[in-house]
Amino acid sequence: MSIANNLNQIKSSLPPHVTLVAVSKTKPVSDLMEAYNAGQRIFGENKIQEMASKYEEMPKDIQWHMIGHVQSNKVKYMASFVSLVHGVDSLKLLAEIDKQAKKHNRIIDCLLQMHIAEEDTKFGLDKDELTDLLDSEEFKQMKNIRITGLMGMATFTEDENQVRKEFTHLKTIFDGLSRKPSTDNYQPKILSMGMSGDYQIAIECGSTMVRIGSSIFGSR
Repeated sequence: MSIANNLNQIKSSLPPHVTLVAVSKTKPVSDLMEAYNAGQRIFGENKIQEMASKYEEMPKDIQWHMIGHVQSNKVKYMASFVSLVHGVDSLKLLAEIDKQAKKHNRIIDCLLQMHIAEEDTKFGLDKDELTDLLDSEEFKQMKNIRITGLMGMATFTEDENQVRKEFTHLKTIFDGLSRKPSTDNYQPKILSMGMSGDYQIAIECGSTMVRIGSSIFGSR
């Protein structure tokens, strides 16, 4: 199967309200261009330097999503072009993105990463930390970021019920957010959950954005 065929097959299976992020980390530009030529415009990378070098080489109508864990000291390398940062898991990181975005006179959209899995290795905020962040004066002063939703990763398990439970939990938190009044820097509309192995369940549970790599580009 070609990348274009894989991509079209997945796209045709997604409901219209779900956005596909093609996870292109570790893949060569030639593979990304095959997906680009088949119509894909949103790519997800998990290493900032790799994303920056692909940004330099590739067409400028691409939206680049940073989907991996972000180190504060590397934010400056993507601040001029990144479209959406999926994994914001602290006020400190958000402040750094705000600072670097300001230097480029941009507003950078961010998703807050929630810890929903039972594994300890996954990054993310819990519900109290989320509330504290959104209620903090520091957040309210930020002019160069915009919180556009939440992201979460389910436990890596064969147990569909557990995955469904974790996604449903995240959807409940997201629905709670949507009841808070919007401000310039707070407009939650994206719920990013679901990857190659579990995106169908994620969509059933209310996801509006899925991150799919191996089903498009083949396994690494």
